[in-house]
Parts: sequence; C-alpha cells; structure tokens
Amino acid sequence: MSTPPSSLRLGFAGTPGFAVPALDALARSAHTLLAVFTRADRPSGRGQTLHLSPVKKRALELGIPVHQPASFKTCETHDALRALRLDALVVVAYGLILSPTALAAPRLGCFNIHASLLPRWRGAAPIQRALLAGDATTGVTIMRMEAGLDSGPVLARCAIDIAPQETAGSLHDRLALLGGELICETLDALAAGRAREVPQPQIGITYAPKISKTEALIDWHEAAVHILRLIRAFNPSPVAETRLDGTQLRIWQAELAPSDTSSPVEGALPGTVLSATPDGIDVACGRGQLRITRLQLAGRKPLAAHEFIKAQRLAGARFAGS
Repeated sequence: MSTPPSSLRLGFAGTPGFAVPALDALARSAHTLLAVFTRADRPSGRGQTLHLSPVKKRALELGIPVHQPASFKTCETHDALRALRLDALVVVAYGLILSPTALAAPRLGCFNIHASLLPRWRGAAPIQRALLAGDATTGVTIMRMEAGLDSGPVLARCAIDIAPQETAGSLHDRLALLGGELICETLDALAAGRAREVPQPQIGITYAPKISKTEALIDWHEAAVHILRLIRAFNPSPVAETRLDGTQLRIWQAELAPSDTSSPVEGALPGTVLSATPDGIDVACGRGQLRITRLQLAGRKPLAAHEFIKAQRLAGARFAGS
C-alpha cells in the first residue's frame, strides 16, 4: 500500500477559465490551498461594470482568500507572499510576470501548467498555434518556473491526440482538465521526494505569440486545408471572418468539400461560392474547396448552413478576405 503524500502549503495564481479545473483539482487534493492570486477586476460593457475573473469567482465559492496585486514585483507583494510560508506556488495563465524574488519565495519553488509539450509552443497561445500549424498531438507540461519564457526544467508531461475536427475551445477544455490531474500528481511526487526534473532540450523550440484579431480575416487565396485550420483555431475566439457585400461574416465551422482537390478550382476566383445547399456552402480557395457548415452575419446569431441559405442568396457570390 502506497503512503499518502504529506500535505503541502500551496498558493495558486491564475486568471481565466483554463485555470479553474486546476484550482478545483488542488482544492480536492491532500494539499492545503492558502491563497489565490488573480488579476484585478476589469470593467466591461456599456456600464463598465466590474467583472470578476473566473478564478476569483471559483476561489470565493471555495472560501479561499483572494489577492489581486497590481504587480508581482513590489516589496509589498513579496512580503505578503513570504508571510504565507508556502511550500509551492502553482501558476496557470496568470497574466502577470513573477519577479525572481517572488519565484524564490515558496520553499520548493513555483510550478507552471503549460498547454503544450514544451519546448514546442512556448508563449501565450499554444493551443491556437498548435491547431494553426496542423499538429497531430499536443499536451500539458508541468515545469519549474524561472526567469526565461517557459524555459524551466520539466517535472511531468502528458500528450494527447488532436482530433480531426478539434477546435480551440474543445482542446482548451480537455487540456485544462488534464492539467489539473497532472499538477496534483506532480505535487504528490514533490511532497514524497520522488519528483525528477529534466532540462528542456535546446532543439525543437517554437514560440506561440498572442493571437491578433487581424489574423482571423480569411485569405481565400490560401489552401482550403490551411483555412480550415484557422477556423478551428479561432473558435470560439476571435472567430474566423470574411466579408459578404462589405458586411462581416463570421465562420464558425467548416470542413473540406467532398470534391476538394489540391489544385485551384478551374475558372473560379478564390472566395467564390460554388454551391449553397443544405449540406453546406462550398467556396473556392487558392487550392481546393472549403465547405462552410456554420456561420454568422454581423448582428445576427450563428446559424447552420441550411438555415442561413434560406434568407441569403449565395450562389455565385464572392467572399472578400485579406
């Protein structure tokens, strides 16, 4: 019979929904969560109402004290962190840079849950970049945090396959749950003194810069397979888009048309609607054809293609992109 792990004194730093499953997993674990750090409440909407981060909402529900420092580089924050006498700080998509002093404050260090198989896709948007690149696999890495960008030694990793029609939303949810499981296993190993750290290799390093809204504009001169990757990578945000008669048209779901080939469609300019049927809206691309199955006009709700074409005449129309 294995010996139960000793309880570690933990802090947690995170902000978006991706971090919530890890927070829940730690709250259920044998370890003690003493504090949660998250970004400051932000005003949004017409009334500029303050909105709590998903992590803050969940921490309050769990009854865990919440801290929202404007910076993790001040003496005041460092003193507050030291006063907690943490064994470890778990960081997940927090959004603030931790100073060297903050990284050194917990007894065992600070540990990050990263949504890729490091060193591939270091940086802010590993999920979207993996989909844009057409990666077949991705995963979660637990690493010790250091001054460099996602460059610390690895304590654990777990790979998963990317499904053919996977979107950033579905992959986000799967990786978030996986991260929660893996950080608990890693902390148990740390508490038992059996954790092992492996330096990241210096080959295979790629970077995942933050997604820009300008990237979401479809260029129909690209190959259909590349446009499909973009649509999947930008679902649910910022959502791939094109223009129809000057109006924004967001593309939520698509697939390669059954008649797709690797060659341009003869006589059809990229962006031309080749057919619009209940099965979908087939569009000529620089190479091959894309079948749009769910889309949304500006100011309207998303519709399946068979509903959309009831109100829109599309045959022969041409979508405009970048």
